[in-house]
Amino acid sequence: MANFLMRPEDELMHKPDASPNFNESVYTNGFNVASAVGGWMRLGNRVNEGHAELSVCFYLPDGRIACQFQRPKIASNDRFDAGGLSYSVIEPLRKISMTFDGELIIVDDPEALRDPRDLLSNGPRQPGRVHWVHEAESPIHGGEPTDDAVQTMYGRDFSLGHFNQHSRVHGEIRVGSESWSIDGHGWRDHSWGPRYWQAIYYYRLFIANFPNGDGFMLLKITDKNGKARRQGVLLVDGDYEDILDLDVSTDWSARQDPSKVRIGVMTARRKAQITAEILTLAPLRNRRKTAENETLVSRIAEGFTRFTWDGQQGYGMTEYIERLEDGRPVGYPL
Repeated sequence: MANFLMRPEDELMHKPDASPNFNESVYTNGFNVASAVGGWMRLGNRVNEGHAELSVCFYLPDGRIACQFQRPKIASNDRFDAGGLSYSVIEPLRKISMTFDGELIIVDDPEALRDPRDLLSNGPRQPGRVHWVHEAESPIHGGEPTDDAVQTMYGRDFSLGHFNQHSRVHGEIRVGSESWSIDGHGWRDHSWGPRYWQAIYYYRLFIANFPNGDGFMLLKITDKNGKARRQGVLLVDGDYEDILDLDVSTDWSARQDPSKVRIGVMTARRKAQITAEILTLAPLRNRRKTAENETLVSRIAEGFTRFTWDGQQGYGMTEYIERLEDGRPVGYPL
């Protein structure tokens, strides 16, 4: 990408700036090829606030979710390792690993995540361990912008540097006495710079992998004035094709959650019609108080999704993030 600089050292930690909301985070997901099981892990260091954001969420074959959300204390930004979640670079730009070792909350009914205070305090728990290794199946996409005029993926008020990559994934999810091998595909990202979740007015993000190694990352992000940007890539035969256009049509549940999506994509080389069926949705929230003592709330809907593209079926994530105003998601029903 001509407008972005990506160096091997960007796999490592970055010096925090003076922003109170400086964040450096890594995210990985992984899904089996043969069975509907997988999930995601994220660790975001907010060293200027004295804590990290730990989120792990695993979608089990019977519809349960095993998850954990914490804000463990940190005193430096010298590594990703907090609250039992750690991340290691094995070979820059090619191979990384991520491991969670700790208690997982067992969610029989994902609706309990809508107002999770009781669940997080009193929900049933099992010892858990998740470990997987990501090996590159694509080039790196993104990096740090080469000048101030370059727009970043999510916007400069969400992260300054950001890169992502599709991967081959091997590992295991263990929850209590149960375990599932992960032999499939996934996606990872790494970002750094100022971030508040509420900087996003609303977006629709789709990440998928298919058994033959193809995949995509597609994003439609809209600001408060209704101006939308469409960006992302199709991964075909090991190469990324930047998208030129993107259409998203969502079917909604009675709770105003996405349930099915029809996606139209165009690159310089092809047009694609993709369908998405959300199998299990984790309806999460993020709250932040402003300097004026106003509470801003964002809906973060994390959907484990089966995608169909050109006759292939694959698994991945649908993520709808948007501000809530008067209790309603601002992007609904678009």
